[in-house]
Amino acid sequence: MPKLIHLNGPSGIGKSTIAQVYAERHPGVLNLDTDRVVCLIGGWRETFFETFRAAQLLTRAMAETHLKTGHDVVMPQLATRVVDVEAFERVAVECGAEYREILLTAGKPVATARFAARAAQGDAATKGVDDVVNERGGTAMVERIHDQLTAYLPQRPGCVVVETGGRAPEETYDAVVAHLRGR
Repeated sequence: MPKLIHLNGPSGIGKSTIAQVYAERHPGVLNLDTDRVVCLIGGWRETFFETFRAAQLLTRAMAETHLKTGHDVVMPQLATRVVDVEAFERVAVECGAEYREILLTAGKPVATARFAARAAQGDAATKGVDDVVNERGGTAMVERIHDQLTAYLPQRPGCVVVETGGRAPEETYDAVVAHLRGR
């Protein structure tokens, strides 16, 4: 049974890194990063939130198409609203796939420091979205996202939490894979 693996968490926590490693080590897995999809839509910087909604629709369609081929999808995407996540869950169910949500998290100081370090590096893959986060408060926005995720988590009893603070990316990856295997 294919899986839609949703890696949730604040900006800079390691979702995209873990998704990339997972896809590289599991042939046929689609690494479906909504942040990259949003950047494909013209004018996205000026109308980020409206464009992000369109990107989510595209992402769901892409996930559906790939799951129907019998292959897994790993989706690194911040989600703090249950309604957004339920739409992806429905896609998985309609495709006969399993939906697995894993929240990558760390304490606020670690989360904000990771975002700040990533944004300072200017990585081409994350620069556009990092710029949007910085324009809307930078690390203060990451702190607000952290609070939103704390409020969101009790609404998602099936969500597995993986603490990333103090862990190297490879250790976080191992913890994610262990949860996916049911350990």
